[in-house]
Amino acid sequence: MSTPLGNRKNIVLLGRRNSGKSSIFNLLIDQDKSIVADYLGTTTDPVYHMMELLPYGPVKIVDTAGIDDEGLVGQKRVDKTRLEIEDADLLVYVIDANDFCSGDIYLEYESMVAKPTVYIVNKCHDSIDRDHIKSKIESYIEKYKQVKEDNEKNNKKEKNSSKEGPSIVFTDLVYSRQESRKLIIESLVDILSSLEPDRGLIDGLIRPGDKALLVVPIDSEAPKGRLILPQVQVIRECLDMGVMVSLVRDLELKRALEEMGHIDLVITDSQVFKEVASLVNESIDLTSFSILFARQKGDIDHLVRGARHIEKLRDGDRILIAESCSHTSNHEDIGTVKIPNLIRNKTGKDIEFDFSHGKDFKRDLSKYSLIIQCGGCMLTRSNMMVRINRARMAGVPITNYGVALAYLTGALDRVVY
Repeated sequence: MSTPLGNRKNIVLLGRRNSGKSSIFNLLIDQDKSIVADYLGTTTDPVYHMMELLPYGPVKIVDTAGIDDEGLVGQKRVDKTRLEIEDADLLVYVIDANDFCSGDIYLEYESMVAKPTVYIVNKCHDSIDRDHIKSKIESYIEKYKQVKEDNEKNNKKEKNSSKEGPSIVFTDLVYSRQESRKLIIESLVDILSSLEPDRGLIDGLIRPGDKALLVVPIDSEAPKGRLILPQVQVIRECLDMGVMVSLVRDLELKRALEEMGHIDLVITDSQVFKEVASLVNESIDLTSFSILFARQKGDIDHLVRGARHIEKLRDGDRILIAESCSHTSNHEDIGTVKIPNLIRNKTGKDIEFDFSHGKDFKRDLSKYSLIIQCGGCMLTRSNMMVRINRARMAGVPITNYGVALAYLTGALDRVVY
């Protein structure tokens, strides 16, 4: 089974049109996937490639349209590029050395002070003043570091950036294709390796040798013949950690609790929180798959506060429910049916709901009284924190499915996270 998207670091190439992004993209993946042509606007939509970046690990590399694209269609391309930049863990800024030397360069990009960055000076040959280019970029890096330090002092951004700051690679005519590829990959690996590692799903909740019981209901939403990704990832992490793990449907939970003896942790699907909480003794720790993802990928304390905002909802308030992936829904769908019904029943208020899927996270959040994000198994921590921070900036409480369902079913005060 391939590595899930949510467990891959996103490397996004950006730069002006015709700076050589697609050429660098093809160089990195070692195949001709992006179209390369000597005219502006060749790349129109983001192009993705999953690969193992050795010796680091699994990544997703994204080629994008030029950030200087023009016109109505060009602006739509830039908007798509901005979405990819928001989701990036590492930016690769490709610069045409000839543009740089002529003074025609676009370096002041708003997201770059918040993301680890590798600068690739492309189309570089012997007549190019590389020392001049390097000194100018290094001065920009100093500005980057200062802004980063100021933001960290003021707690305005997550501390998940490169320890040493951006690096610079000169390529194209200066080195051979393989030498250029080696230099770029070394820079990418160095910065990715310096990032703070993601927290484990069950870190701090259970120890090697403990017993975990997973509650997995099988309803019309459950995929036939397989488990869903969050369940698979939790099982694998239990096995890696040496935790004894058992699975049971909610229908057999009572019998399992009676026959299994001592259990240290019960992890349930959020949809059956109420039923599970009523059966599991309070001496046993209880949580859900969605809450595990909330604590791994987001700010769990902030999401818990967001769930408690449900009690403050009033008639006419509007809630955004955000799914990170697309799927068909039915009468048992958790996002479009169950959560809205539970909120209306608990509050007794006339609440309106909007829905978004995939990358289509609403740009204007000001009209919402609450945002409820899905578990985010398909999102990286960087993706999730962008959404949480955008909600913070808009002054809108945000929570996730599992935390909201724990609150709505009266189980939030006893779950562990």
